[in-house]
Amino acid sequence: MEHEPGMGYGLPGRHESFWMETAPETSYPLMPGNLETDVAVVGGGIAGITTAVLLKQAGYTVAVIEGGRICRGVTGHTTAKVTALHRLIYHHLIDRFGSGQANQYADANQAAIETIASFVERYDIPCDFVRKPAYTYAESEESRDLVAAEADAARSLGLPATFVDDIPLPARTYGAVILENQAQFHPLKYLLRLASLIPGDGSHIFETTRALEVLDDRDRCMVRTEQGTVTARSVVLATHYPFYDGPGFYYARMEPSRSYVLGVRTGEPFPDGMFINAEGPAHSWRSQPASGGELVLVTGLGHRTGENVDTREHYRRLEEYARTVYPVRSVDYRWSAQDYITIDGVPYIGPLASGHENVYIATGFHKWGMTNGTAAATILADMVQGRQNPWAEVYAPDRFKPAASVRRFLVHNIEVAEKYVGGAISRPSGDLADVGPGEGRILMIEGEKTGIFRDQEGRVHAVNPTCTHMGCVTAWNSAEETWDCPCHGSRYSADGRVIHGPAVKGLRPRGG
Repeated sequence: MEHEPGMGYGLPGRHESFWMETAPETSYPLMPGNLETDVAVVGGGIAGITTAVLLKQAGYTVAVIEGGRICRGVTGHTTAKVTALHRLIYHHLIDRFGSGQANQYADANQAAIETIASFVERYDIPCDFVRKPAYTYAESEESRDLVAAEADAARSLGLPATFVDDIPLPARTYGAVILENQAQFHPLKYLLRLASLIPGDGSHIFETTRALEVLDDRDRCMVRTEQGTVTARSVVLATHYPFYDGPGFYYARMEPSRSYVLGVRTGEPFPDGMFINAEGPAHSWRSQPASGGELVLVTGLGHRTGENVDTREHYRRLEEYARTVYPVRSVDYRWSAQDYITIDGVPYIGPLASGHENVYIATGFHKWGMTNGTAAATILADMVQGRQNPWAEVYAPDRFKPAASVRRFLVHNIEVAEKYVGGAISRPSGDLADVGPGEGRILMIEGEKTGIFRDQEGRVHAVNPTCTHMGCVTAWNSAEETWDCPCHGSRYSADGRVIHGPAVKGLRPRGG
């Protein structure tokens, strides 16, 4: 589970993902001890589950290892747009990679839509899958030309993109690129049905089984967990952020980002389509069938994970924005999501690093995990089987030189130290009595930095706020009531339990 909902007093809506509230709970077993399998898949989100299904269908035995419950991490907090239109991606890709690799990205994401559609049809999955046009719209005259250029770029890659002057969303806009025949769905209902295809004939799903380490001797791999060791020919790391980095320097090549979602009821019907603005802070819209009538999901106001800000304000500002576009009758849900953004905006999908050819990775989906995660599954399933994949080149994790990664790593950590570990975090002040119910702060207690949270009953939870991944100081997230690491996005509950990697060990308690 990505987070346990905090109370969030004074915030709009119920603090719960709509997808998680309206999907059944799972109860797959703990891993019973040591075992062997053809492929170990670490991570039970869209990339991991889809990879496991494809490999089992190809005749492999697979073991899916999930630290919490499947589909209830990042995938359970998505907005679930199934589209190849990713804001202004194609003009950027052509400039950086050339038309050939940009075409690979376009083809991979378009094919992912059809992969999902084929699974829905083949297994008759009741997941609200419906075709919708996707729009990227300009909110100013200045961005109109960029949107028009994106339509040209997408069209040059064979995508059926069109520039239009008006869109049916009642926000003020200045033109948009539209891509027809995209889709949306209920991600958990879809994935839980796919997951049910995995167990049996030597394949397994293990929940509440946290992977701790990967050992790779080229011929055989081992995944060490809290319950035992899985020995496999290949390992797929689909944990959103790689808890095992090896020599890949992924912590230097990505940054964590949080964004916010409100599920609202409006006073008028929502138009046919999915919408996102082209530039600046993201404003994203889609609708969803729900009990009691149509629910509208509005998303945006992203920021770096662990930023020393009052995260509650992001929900409030998102509600204010939504009310400028629609007559909002009620805010029924609120939740937040975490994504990782790579240096160039393209995910890393493929072998972990040179010399680790039996360990594969899928990460950095840049907020477009439904299609990129499905494309990752197709690419990695091909690689495990020793087959060429036509999209692999653009996603190759080794597309950056190691020296460049090291340089970026050094710059990255200096910037993080100055911006996120400096200032008030490195010089905590105040007294325990200053921390009120529902508040969290870092204080200096008996000469040691101490993360303090006082719950609504007055109980104090005290932890060492130093992230166990690479030693950065976490920050209190007031909206989710979690300790968040600004360096690599690890997140912990108020009492220090790991709820989001790459950390695998919890924050140490203080005072006992």
